[in-house]
Amino acid sequence: MGGWFSRIHFSAMNSNSDHIVGRRVSSSQKVLYAVVFIIAICIVIFLLPSGQHDSQLMLLWEDFGYNTTYPATKPVWTPKGIQYCIGIVADPDEKSKVENKPNTWRSYLKVGHLTLSHDRDKAYVDWDENVIELNTHLSEGGRGAELSELIVFNGKLLTVDDRSGIIYEIIDNNLVPWAILPDGDGRTPKGFKAEWMTIKDKVLYVGGLGKVWTTTTGVVVNDNPQHIKMVSPVGHVLHMNWANHYNAMMEAAGIYRPGYVIHESCNWSPYHSKWFFLPRRASKEKYDDQEDEHRATNIMITADSTFTNINVRPIGPLQPTHGFSSFRFIPKTKDTIVVALKTEEDKGKIASYIMVFNINGDVLLDEVKIGDIKFEGFEFL
Repeated sequence: MGGWFSRIHFSAMNSNSDHIVGRRVSSSQKVLYAVVFIIAICIVIFLLPSGQHDSQLMLLWEDFGYNTTYPATKPVWTPKGIQYCIGIVADPDEKSKVENKPNTWRSYLKVGHLTLSHDRDKAYVDWDENVIELNTHLSEGGRGAELSELIVFNGKLLTVDDRSGIIYEIIDNNLVPWAILPDGDGRTPKGFKAEWMTIKDKVLYVGGLGKVWTTTTGVVVNDNPQHIKMVSPVGHVLHMNWANHYNAMMEAAGIYRPGYVIHESCNWSPYHSKWFFLPRRASKEKYDDQEDEHRATNIMITADSTFTNINVRPIGPLQPTHGFSSFRFIPKTKDTIVVALKTEEDKGKIASYIMVFNINGDVLLDEVKIGDIKFEGFEFL
């Protein structure tokens, strides 16, 4: 199993190749291509409205070998249904520190299989017996490897530390730093408390809690968690203020300040041209650190690209201590069937659960307990 992850890191194209569509490129042609590229950049800069330049420049990278392979492991036909390889990653919080190794923090990757029945009305999950340990020597404030999400992006298997804001690539079961996300608008010394990752237009979007940062008793400190990060395929980072988007979703759910909604999972759907959110917690009351443990949600929020048309629907029964922490659409279902993780933190009790449902709210697999570890990231491998 140890070498399996090295095969997830594909080489999408050879950037040193001198061949395009089977023809050798002359020096004059190379110059011409360079000039055309520069002209394209100028058009973006001078013709696009202010504020859109950076995001559009990012998208120019998609023409330089973006790897669209997903999932990396081909699904398998079985008598019970189509079987997918899946993985989940843990956020051990303070328990990530390795006591017998100096300056070492660890998390865990658990691999298994999900089977979707051929008629798409049932789902089954089984897990490999062994759990893979992931180590890092990087931390912030004495904490590290608190991994909150898992995603395949441009042929890389990525995860993110919600303490340091470091995006790691998992290579041969090692955590290799790939990009660093500062908090808020990017001009703060603190790492970004990243909670979710999704892909839109070949750009990686990374978001946080989506609520204003408060003290344990609800006093507002800043709006840093309402910023999101846009990361290009080569690791360039842009910082965007999504306060209006988050606030619009909160109000669509019938919640107004000092109430709040906490987000830990999000996906963009190119099939529906919508954002999908499964909030972890929500309340019409002011934030309170202890009460928050019993404010989980069972709702799904969808929004169009501009967050002007927003809808809210219930998903399964409400479990007050079981909140959504990650989800993905099952490949080849046109983003109609969801696999979601739920986590529980209640007076020191930690647990994780997995469930499957469709976007109409019909449950295909009721919550199944994974274990007494807080797994916060899910992905098809």
